[in-house]
Amino acid sequence: MNPTRQRRLTIIIAVLAAVIVASALVVYALQQNMNYLFTPSQVQGGEAARYKTFRLGGMVKAGSIQRSNDSLKVTFTVVDASGDMPVEYNGILPDLFRENQSVIATGHMDGARFVATEVLAKHDETYMPKELKDAMAKAHSGKHIDETVNQDKPSP
Repeated sequence: MNPTRQRRLTIIIAVLAAVIVASALVVYALQQNMNYLFTPSQVQGGEAARYKTFRLGGMVKAGSIQRSNDSLKVTFTVVDASGDMPVEYNGILPDLFRENQSVIATGHMDGARFVATEVLAKHDETYMPKELKDAMAKAHSGKHIDETVNQDKPSP
């Protein structure tokens, strides 16, 4: 083989190897930073077991909010159609956080409870993130649950 062709082939192989390594590192980094959204029944079904951190979405169960008197620690339960998950959060909750409202918490599992690092509450009576709406619809399918409640309220 001609020395010029051999040099060109070596450079092309080196560039391709660098592109492959760079692509693999980018994909790995993106996978580490992704937070998947699961409902309580999906978490209990083991779908979130392989993720270190993820988002938990559902409704705050009525009567489940318990606040610590000496710290910012709050415990509550997030529910969906067929599951519930106890959540622990240490911090200031959003102003719109309350019972029977949609919530998305980011965090990780610690045994049978979810330890949240961030809690987001829905911002008005008709808002629900698309991912949560799709997950809740999937959980409700075949259970004859009315998913249109509070969606078609008349304007004042």
